[in-house]
Amino acid sequence: MLGHSHALSGFAVGAASLPWAPVDGTVAQVAWVSAVGGLAMLPDLDQQGSTISRMWGPLTDVPSGLVNTIARGHRWGTHDAVLAPLAFGLLAHAASWNRWSSLVVLALAIGLALRALHVVIPGRAENTVIGNLVLSVGGAWLLLAHSPAPAWLPWAVAVGVLTHIAGDWLTREGVPVPVLWLVRRSRLAPVHLRTGATVEKTVLVPLFVVATLAFLYLNTGAQQLVDPLLARLG
Repeated sequence: MLGHSHALSGFAVGAASLPWAPVDGTVAQVAWVSAVGGLAMLPDLDQQGSTISRMWGPLTDVPSGLVNTIARGHRWGTHDAVLAPLAFGLLAHAASWNRWSSLVVLALAIGLALRALHVVIPGRAENTVIGNLVLSVGGAWLLLAHSPAPAWLPWAVAVGVLTHIAGDWLTREGVPVPVLWLVRRSRLAPVHLRTGATVEKTVLVPLFVVATLAFLYLNTGAQQLVDPLLARLG
């Protein structure tokens, strides 16, 4: 799937999972949805030249090459539905012990969301290394300054990674058979949807947008703002 499709599906899943998310308060809810949406692109860190590897220049491109080596290539280790959420989740768990490392993870999520959604954001600041870095770190700092320590980060990472894997499972390239691919490389690809196909752009993307808005309305305090407006219009 395309980068913005992964992010939009992550936003939809993040909003849908709010009733079970270990967060409390509007700010924490925004942080959760933003993190799941952005981190739904995290598995593609295994591919140099991808959106995530280019985002912060050498700060993301160098780790991308290392991840590619550890994961044994693109769409293998980081796309394993068992190993990937476990590995990334454990790293996020370690990061959540410290406020600054938590800020880095959350900034990464925000930066990825901004890069993926550049198609609907005016301007190009989010596509530059410095611009994206400033916006991402600033946004993460604001969220952390107005909410408790994000002990929920590992869960947001795991949910985002699983959302990404589910999306790539629908494509013809597929995803690896969990764990067993380490012994014998094999993939799961039941649908064979072509990445960037018309159905993705005209059906899935609008569906993800509508689902995100609907779940935000149902699972947050947005109802208290929207319902009076609808009543007036009615």
